[in-house]
Amino acid sequence: MLIGYARVSTQEQDNSVQIEALRKAGCELIFEEKISGGRWDRPKLKELLSHLRKGDIVIVWKLDRLSRSLKDLLFLIEQIEGKKSGFRSLTESIDTTTSSGRMMMQMVGVFAEFEREMLKERTKRGLEHARKEGRIGGRKPKLKEVQRKEIKHLIQSGRKTAPEVAKLFDVHPATIYRLIKSV
Repeated sequence: MLIGYARVSTQEQDNSVQIEALRKAGCELIFEEKISGGRWDRPKLKELLSHLRKGDIVIVWKLDRLSRSLKDLLFLIEQIEGKKSGFRSLTESIDTTTSSGRMMMQMVGVFAEFEREMLKERTKRGLEHARKEGRIGGRKPKLKEVQRKEIKHLIQSGRKTAPEVAKLFDVHPATIYRLIKSV
């Protein structure tokens, strides 16, 4: 079965061009959605994926209708192929049911992997540079040193329990337990 997926980002936008192209392509069933492509909680997309059966082909008008990010696009196509289904993009002429279409998606995947590795390297270099300048990443401590000493004293003296101290200092109990453990 040919199954279409049409998506626009806002309620004001119209997806009639997509719907018409999907119908011309022979889609028997079309899932329409008006929601950002950068979001993971897309109910109609989830419904489409759960509806897929072996031999079905998911068709989109353009790749960016399925996902805005290459990483997410590859993940979705992996899910589609995991159900022994195919994927086709009308505008980009990608069809994973053909050998050339699968090759094209593998090339896209190679570039995505390269992009991820480059990002990791840039991040690592940036963190190293920041450390050399004396900057440390991560969140600022929730508690000041004076507060940490007071908390340790209250618990070690037996005057308060960890949950009581957490409530008193407006922090999660796990923060207190980590502090106690580090003593």
